[in-house]
Formats: sequence, structure tokens, C-alpha cells
Amino acid sequence: MPSKKTNLSSYNKEAIRVHPKAMIGIVVSEWNKEITEKLYKGAFDTLTELGVKKENIIRKNVPGSFELPYCAKFLLENTFVDAVICLGCVIQGETRHFEFISGAVANGIMQLNVNQNIPVIFGVLTTDTTEQARERAGGRHGNKGTEAAVTALKMMNL
Repeated sequence: MPSKKTNLSSYNKEAIRVHPKAMIGIVVSEWNKEITEKLYKGAFDTLTELGVKKENIIRKNVPGSFELPYCAKFLLENTFVDAVICLGCVIQGETRHFEFISGAVANGIMQLNVNQNIPVIFGVLTTDTTEQARERAGGRHGNKGTEAAVTALKMMNL
């Protein structure tokens, strides 16, 4: 079924278990801040609603999406997190820059997942337009930050 008119952020709250001492890192790109702040709000609100204590959520900001994997690795190596959520937004422009950044970020996060024992969640929007990003950051298609938070909690329970 196509997801063009679907809110993708719905989930079954009863199916998600949260350890009372769960620690979550969230790395947020400052580029496209209008979008990434909404992604962060979706992730933070979802985590706390599902039982993660506010004081157990560590937020780190980075300049752009390209820096997300580096900061995620920093959190994995220097804190006691149970998962890291990477939130960013890369919007297609007139050059191939979009392709290089999107591919590098996806690959960097994938490499962390392969090489670490702690889940690193890809919560990066890669859209053609700002409007598409807005639709996926609290708009009619839900909030990718919410989806990333739910994914982090599910992966922690493997």
C-alpha cells in the first residue's frame, strides 16, 4: 500500500518495553533547524511518553547531517547509552551535494550498527523539497523523530 497519504508514526504503546534506567543519546543536526527541531521534539516526547526519564536523554547538536555518525560514535565511546538516535534533514538542491551527504550519512550510521553492540538509529529525512520534509516532521505523514524513538526502544529489546 503506498504511503503517500499515510501517517507513518503510529505504533502500539503496549508492545514497547522500556527499562527504567534506559539511557538514550539523540544527535541533532543544526542544518535545516526548522525541521530537525520538530524531529527532536517528536523523538523526545515519544521517549518520555513511553517511560524514558527526561534526565536519561542526552542531546548533542552537530552542524550538519554529515557530522551525525561522528557524534554518535562519540556518544557510544564516551557515555553509557543504550541507543543513539541520529536526526537530520537533507533536502535536494541544484547540485549532487545531496547525494554525497545522504549516502555518507547512511553509510556512516550503518557502519556503526555493524561494528558496535548498541543500536544507532537513522532518523534522517532525505527529501526533494522543504514541504516534503515538513510533512514528515510532524505533518500529515507523521514525525520521523517519533519513528526513530520507537525504533530505538525496539532495538534495545533485541
